[in-house]
Amino acid sequence: MLLFDTHVWIWTVEGDDRRIGPRARRVIARAERDDEIRLASATLFEIVALHTAGRLRLSRPVDQWIHESLELPGVRVAVLTTAAAVDAGYIPRDALADPLDRVLVATARQLDAVFLTGDEQIIEYAKRTSNARVFDARQ
Repeated sequence: MLLFDTHVWIWTVEGDDRRIGPRARRVIARAERDDEIRLASATLFEIVALHTAGRLRLSRPVDQWIHESLELPGVRVAVLTTAAAVDAGYIPRDALADPLDRVLVATARQLDAVFLTGDEQIIEYAKRTSNARVFDARQ
């Protein structure tokens, strides 16, 4: 199973292939074929919040973009469970400053999923602690 970080999902849906590495594209294609792409519900929140704040421009209106992106093959939404919310709370702020990053990492752990991200801080956290399985989307 593969859980997408918000920016990787945006890159994927928007067709920004120059940001996603060839190995990551193969991993994505396999997850799509096996119906194992997951998006955290927090990702949907983050996309709308970034768009509303004027920090994210999409190719279509945000509601349409989300609706259509969730209809892509192999995609399912992973809701924030109580276990993931509690787990995220235990990740120290000095390890991952962004609370949404902590929620996404905890969601991946609860799903036993690989977290696909290009975020250096998350990649380093995973290497340092071995508390998350992470794949660098830029590879």
